[in-house]
Amino acid sequence: MAMDRWRLGAPERRQLDETPLVLIADTAHGPRIEAANRAGAAAGARAGMMLADARTLCPEIATAPSDPAGDLAFLEKLAVWAQRWGPWSAMDAPDGLLVDVTAVPHLFGGEEKLVADVAAAFARRELAVRCAIAPTAGAAWALSHYAASGTILGACDDAEARLGELPVAALRLDQDVVTVLRRLGLKKLGELTTIGRDAIQRRFRNRKSPAANPLIRLDQLLGLVPEPLLPVVPQQMPLVQRRLLEPIRHRQLLDQVVSDLADDMARELEGRGEGARRLEIGLWRVDGEVTVRRLELAAATREAAHIVRLFASKLDDIDAGFGIEMLRLRASWAEPLALDQGDIEAAAETHGIALSALVDRLAVRLGAQAVTRPVPFASHIPERAQRWQPPLEPEPASQGQLAFHKRPLKLLDKAERIAVLYATPDGYPQRFRWRGEVHEVNRVEGPERIAPEWWRERGATRLRDYYRIEDQRGRRYWIYRLGIVGDGRGGAPDWYLQGLSA
Repeated sequence: MAMDRWRLGAPERRQLDETPLVLIADTAHGPRIEAANRAGAAAGARAGMMLADARTLCPEIATAPSDPAGDLAFLEKLAVWAQRWGPWSAMDAPDGLLVDVTAVPHLFGGEEKLVADVAAAFARRELAVRCAIAPTAGAAWALSHYAASGTILGACDDAEARLGELPVAALRLDQDVVTVLRRLGLKKLGELTTIGRDAIQRRFRNRKSPAANPLIRLDQLLGLVPEPLLPVVPQQMPLVQRRLLEPIRHRQLLDQVVSDLADDMARELEGRGEGARRLEIGLWRVDGEVTVRRLELAAATREAAHIVRLFASKLDDIDAGFGIEMLRLRASWAEPLALDQGDIEAAAETHGIALSALVDRLAVRLGAQAVTRPVPFASHIPERAQRWQPPLEPEPASQGQLAFHKRPLKLLDKAERIAVLYATPDGYPQRFRWRGEVHEVNRVEGPERIAPEWWRERGATRLRDYYRIEDQRGRRYWIYRLGIVGDGRGGAPDWYLQGLSA
C-alpha cells in the first residue's frame, strides 16, 4: 500500500517502476526499509531490512522517505470508497480492508463478478489488490494473504479442509507466536487440530490477546467465536444511492440527482414510518476521492423538497474534478414519524413542522451551534440556573422553580466585584461603588443565603448572601456578599453585583 500510494498522483514516479526503489524510515540504528517496489524486491530489498544491508545487495537502489500517517489516511479514504461493495467497511492497518458483503453479491451478478468488479476498480486506480470472500473476517484475511487472489469460500464449503493447507501465519498471530508454533513442528492450520486443543491450551494458557493465542484465532477463523470489528454501521439505516452511467460535472445535473435521491429517501422513510434527523450524502468521484456532507435536522422529516433545499447550500463548494460517478444518501439518524396525512396545514401547526423547517434553514445558514434556546437547569447558583440546548429538543426533567425566589430580569454574564460600605460583621449594605459611580442604598431586602453546591465544588467555596437593593435614583440591583467573617475559608468577605432589576 505504501509503494502504491507513493506512485499515485505523480506520473514522473511511474518512470521509476523499473528502477530498484525503496521507502525508508529513520531508526536509531539507521534507515530501515518500509516498502520496496518490484524491481527493489527482485534486487533483494525487503520491508524491515536495514538500508545498509540492501545496498550491499544492490548499490544503485533509490530511496524516498516513507509516510506512515499518510498511508493510514489514505487507507481510511480507501475504506470509505470500498463501501460501494457493502454497507460498511473496516480498516485492517497497515494495508488491509474488511468489507461486509452480506446479501450484496446478487447486486453484482454473483460473488465471482463481485470479485472481478473489485479487481477492476482497483486496477483503474493503479493499486495492486488481493481479495477473497469468506463467511468470517479471519478466513477472508487468511485467503486474501495466503491463497490465490479472488478465492471464494462459501458458507456451505468445508472451511477446515479449505483452510487447512494454509500456513499458521494465516491466523494473524504475532511473529513470536508463529515462531513458537514452527518450532513445535506446526506449520499448517490443519496440523493445529491434530495435536488437540488441550495441548495448545496448556502451551498458551497465559496468552489472553487474540493475536497471541492460536486457539482464539482459530475459533475466530472458523466462526466459533465472534470477532467484533469497527466501525459497525447498522445495516437497517435508510440508504439510497445512484450509480451514474456517465460521470457528472455540472451543478444542474448534480441538483437533479440529489432531488431524485431525496425522493427515494422520502419513499424509503415513509415505508418504515420514520423521519430523518441526520442525513449524510456521499459523492464518489472518478479519481477515487469521496466527499461527504452531513445535515442534522431539528425535527424528523421526510419532505424531499425540504431536504433538497438544505443540501443546496452545502454542495456549493463541491469540486467535481473529472466527474462524480456515484451518489449515496444515508439517514444515519431516523425517528418514528406518523403516517397520518389529513390536513397538511393543520398538521404543520400541530406538529410544529413549519417551525422545524425554519430552524433547519437557520442552522444551515448560521451553523448548528448558533440556533439554541435557554432552558432551566437544576442549580441554585444563579449563573448555573440555565443552559442552552437545540431549539426543539424537549426540556430535561427538573424540579419546578420555587415561587418565592425572586430573580432580577437581567443577569450579568459574570458577576462584577464592587466596593460596599456596610456595618460589620453582617450588616446591611449602605453604599457601594460600581463602574466608578457611587450609589447610596435607600432600601434593602434580604439576605437570601445560597450555600455552595458541595457535590460539584471544593470544600473551601464560600456561601453567598444575596440582597435586593434600591439606590437613591430608584434603580434596583442584585448584589451578594461572598462569605462571612470568620468562616475560616478566606479573609474579609467580597461583594459582587450580579443582576439588574427593572
